[in-house]
Amino acid sequence: MATYREQGIVLRSYKLGETDRIVHLHTQGRGKVRAVAKGVRRPGSRFGGRLEAYSHVDLQLYEGRNLDVINQAELLASHAAVRADFATSAGASVMVELVDLVAQEGERDNALFLLLRAGLQALDAGPADPAVFVDAFLLRAASIVGFHADTAACAVCRRPGPHAFLSVKAGGTLCSDCAPPGTRAVDPAVIAGVGLLATPGEWASLPAFARDDALAHRTAASYARAFVEHHLDRRLRGYPAVPRG
Repeated sequence: MATYREQGIVLRSYKLGETDRIVHLHTQGRGKVRAVAKGVRRPGSRFGGRLEAYSHVDLQLYEGRNLDVINQAELLASHAAVRADFATSAGASVMVELVDLVAQEGERDNALFLLLRAGLQALDAGPADPAVFVDAFLLRAASIVGFHADTAACAVCRRPGPHAFLSVKAGGTLCSDCAPPGTRAVDPAVIAGVGLLATPGEWASLPAFARDDALAHRTAASYARAFVEHHLDRRLRGYPAVPRG
């Protein structure tokens, strides 16, 4: 069987038999990989502790018929601090839940891998409000897989903004001509907040947004969740557990 090396982030794992685990990973070169880690639940296992949820690992695997098999694992970043804190662990669980949902087996998606790595690094720093990083992650991951929350132009006619109306279904802001009758205008701070959450690579300004305009953040967060769940047609089971100030 062919052997290969990959960097991956552990999304989740579950028991197999008495001593093994099946591990879901999002890898840099092969997208989602499902693999067996044999013997990791035995006392004294060589790498059981290296395959905890959210760990960034360098792996050697060999290809199996149904599941690949992990035979080496070296930690690159354990993200132990994320697992140790309830708020950050709850946030990370939503991130990996979404990646596990949208990542495809055998299809390289380096942008999604880098986004997950950046999101976990942000949580690893112990932010005062981890929820804002989760909200940003949702919109950015959705954009990577083809669903963009656009606040720069009308999502229907593409007239340049800013516009006062916000639509989950249309995928962003709407001008007065395209907004359905009776649609309520949204506070400009909410529109700006959605735009900030959706902006790729912009992490540093998120804590200030959550701290200085909590109401706008709360509304923008609700939009982010509704947007992702609508366009992916799936509920995010872990989202309600994320603490919010």
